[in-house]
Amino acid sequence: MSWHPQYQSSKFRHVYGKAASKDKCYDCVPITHNINDNHFCAVNPKFIAVVTECAGGGAFLIIPIKQTGKLDPHYPRVCGHKGNVLDIKWNPFNDFVIASCSEDATVKIWDIPNQMIKKNITTARKELLGHTRRVGLIEWHPTAANILFSSGYDYKIMMWNLDDTAAVLSKPVKILDVHRDVVLSMSFNTDGSLLATACRDRKIRVIDPRAGAVLQEGSYKSHRANKVLFLGNMKMLLSTGTSRWNNRQIALWDQNDLSVPVLEEDLDGSSGLLFPFYDSDTHMLYVVGKGDGNIRYYEIKPEKPCLIYLMEYRSHLPQKGIGVMPKRGLDVAACEIFRFYKLIPTKNLIEPISMIVPRRSESYQADIYPLSAAAQPALTAEEWLAGINKGPLLVSLRPDSEDMESVPQFEPEPLMKATDLSPQQEAQGSMSLEPREIESSRKRLKMEESLPENKQMCFSSGFDVFECPPPKTENELLQMYYRQQEEIRRLRELVVQRDIQIRQLKLELRNLSVDTDNE
Repeated sequence: MSWHPQYQSSKFRHVYGKAASKDKCYDCVPITHNINDNHFCAVNPKFIAVVTECAGGGAFLIIPIKQTGKLDPHYPRVCGHKGNVLDIKWNPFNDFVIASCSEDATVKIWDIPNQMIKKNITTARKELLGHTRRVGLIEWHPTAANILFSSGYDYKIMMWNLDDTAAVLSKPVKILDVHRDVVLSMSFNTDGSLLATACRDRKIRVIDPRAGAVLQEGSYKSHRANKVLFLGNMKMLLSTGTSRWNNRQIALWDQNDLSVPVLEEDLDGSSGLLFPFYDSDTHMLYVVGKGDGNIRYYEIKPEKPCLIYLMEYRSHLPQKGIGVMPKRGLDVAACEIFRFYKLIPTKNLIEPISMIVPRRSESYQADIYPLSAAAQPALTAEEWLAGINKGPLLVSLRPDSEDMESVPQFEPEPLMKATDLSPQQEAQGSMSLEPREIESSRKRLKMEESLPENKQMCFSSGFDVFECPPPKTENELLQMYYRQQEEIRRLRELVVQRDIQIRQLKLELRNLSVDTDNE
């Protein structure tokens, strides 16, 4: 008789959540008190954006991701809306472009400067005017460039093409008028060919966004969905909501049959909303509770049991909203597979929480970092609108990969060329050399030429740029940068010395030719 364990073996079974230390948090941030059920936070590898409280209109903050600690109370804001900001989303293909929607029935596109923000940003690059009531949700297309979807309290979803050069757009490319109540959630599948929505009329819909047709529609009496999410390429949907007994609940659906859920699971009796996040690289599902400090995480399998509970991160500090870092911004050296930015309005604090796979090795763990979505679009807006579907471009998260921009590229100072020297400088250089210096430089040149090729590639400090592993921390990156600058200075001096030696040899040859002519 064989013994079957009651748990499923998984490399992610021991994933744990690690809150950042106090100095790595963002303190004194005036987080909004709006009661809308949105994230109120958007993150990319460069900035963290958070909706904030402000008098007269709506505003949000753009904080550089490395600027942790206490925030200046007079820190500049993005404040061009006339009503409260309800949702913000970074462009997935441009870390310096963000979209926002507001109670003033507008959607605005903002350009964020690369340098430090020194004054309030009040002028948007584009303004989208089409909704007649407040706009509650916005969503960028996952693979096509400059395609944005917005959903308003006029029950309409509008599709915008931002390639249009006009500063004010009043005619969307497409209007999806298939809902009879407010849309609570929107989610795209992997290639962006399908759009799933959860509506206040308790129905989940799968829509073809280009045709504007509803492909699937379903409602279930025992499950009232608030949020819906495509689960990658598994052809499944996940929804979070409440049961008929008002228990918080998650449900799995077949995207081709929304009549009955594949799986239902009650979580607890709390009243806060559940925000779902899915990582298609690791097939892990994270469920974040609004109003509590818990983050539950599961593993999704295509076969039964489809939903495998792993663990739960607990905290006594309740979260109002949550932001998620894209995979390209994670610390792979620490085996970090997901990172949340938790909004804690009771303390005016933004707390990063890293989900980490415990590993002893410090090398790159390829088994937990498959190819991930790149920061480049797979299609142009015109191609996607013409009917072309294409999955996201994939890149490796390995730090030394050419596709990743994990370290800044430093441009070395140009080496001094012999042709840049004036005739007076040449004469001064040749006359200033003494016989001892010429002889010593000749000996040094012979010694360097006698070294093997692989020895010449080493730095004077014993640092080999071709064999050294890539830097994993900011300190190691700075050390490598300083060593490279030192090597550049040494090579520049060597080039100057060799130029002087060449000129000296030319003078000697000229003197010899003159002597032979005189004889």
